[in-house]
Amino acid sequence: MDNRFATAFVIACVLSLISTIYMAASIGTDFWYEYRSPVQENSSDLNKSIWEDFISDEADEKTYNDALFRYNGTVGLWRRCITIPKNTHWYAPPERTESFDVVTKCMSFTLNEQFMEKFVDPGNHNSGIDLLRTYLWRCQFLLPFVSLGLMCFGALIGLCACICRSLYPTIATGILHLLAGLCTLGSVSCFVAGIELLHQKLELPENVSGEFGWSFCLACVSAPLQFMASALFIWAAHTNRKEYTLMKAYRVA
Repeated sequence: MDNRFATAFVIACVLSLISTIYMAASIGTDFWYEYRSPVQENSSDLNKSIWEDFISDEADEKTYNDALFRYNGTVGLWRRCITIPKNTHWYAPPERTESFDVVTKCMSFTLNEQFMEKFVDPGNHNSGIDLLRTYLWRCQFLLPFVSLGLMCFGALIGLCACICRSLYPTIATGILHLLAGLCTLGSVSCFVAGIELLHQKLELPENVSGEFGWSFCLACVSAPLQFMASALFIWAAHTNRKEYTLMKAYRVA
């Protein structure tokens, strides 16, 4: 194997490994989107009711999003989290002190919630099904796992290429990484579109802002790494095969 192709193969493997780690980390963390709101120190009955509704298994889309807006919520592909006072009292503290502590409460999205229909008016089951938001949500949940699966399958093919001491099978690895990158890019696009459509339905309250978190950034970085690894795999395999064919033809001649 030519040193150029071996170097390209090693670099592609490193890029593939990094992109896999980034993608797995983004799937497993809860910071795809973060809300920033004034700290709610008042432990009134209304606030406690909102917290209880948030952790309830029957919380609908509007219920848990209202809590996310009010209590510095974060959203991932699998979980949603809010930040609430650690010590709740029946009275409202007169002012915030340095000893004021908060705790993060998280709830996982069940499989039923992942595939549940979204409604035109969130929380109103009589408003009709919003097919666009429904399928965007399902795609943003499924596509990252498809991407990881494709990269793992590509890694097996690459391992077989090493055992066979041939770069030609890595064309399949490159194609799989290309498809994985498209799936990752599709997942990111679906998430962005879903968030924008949600905020059109449920406007953010005053003094509340939202931004994409570091989990989302990891997925965004993973996609170009997958594309670069794909290009290197395909280039190394194709060029090595072409040179081998020319050399063989030269020897025959």
